[in-house]
Amino acid sequence: MDNLLAKKCIPCSIGDEPLKENEIIEYSNSLDKEWKVVELQRLEKTYRFKNFREALDFTVQVGELAEMEGHHPDIYLSWGKVVLKLWTHKIGGLHENDFILAAKIDGIKK
Repeated sequence: MDNLLAKKCIPCSIGDEPLKENEIIEYSNSLDKEWKVVELQRLEKTYRFKNFREALDFTVQVGELAEMEGHHPDIYLSWGKVVLKLWTHKIGGLHENDFILAAKIDGIKK
């Protein structure tokens, strides 16, 4: 798999096909093992923090990255925890963009 960090999210179109199972497995091998593939349709990861402030700061950084990439995760913020869910809504499944964004999110300093 090419280096996901070097790539940029490219908008896909309605009608594009989601990744197939073998492609999802290959891409997921490039991510931190804490990323979970759920029902071959989305990626999920939970980040833990010492307090609400650190979790909030991380959430803001993820939001800024998502805006730069033009690809936006579902973000669940609570005390000391951020849960991210990634999938491409337009195609109802996983796309290369989801894996690119996941890799870049892991690059954010905690």
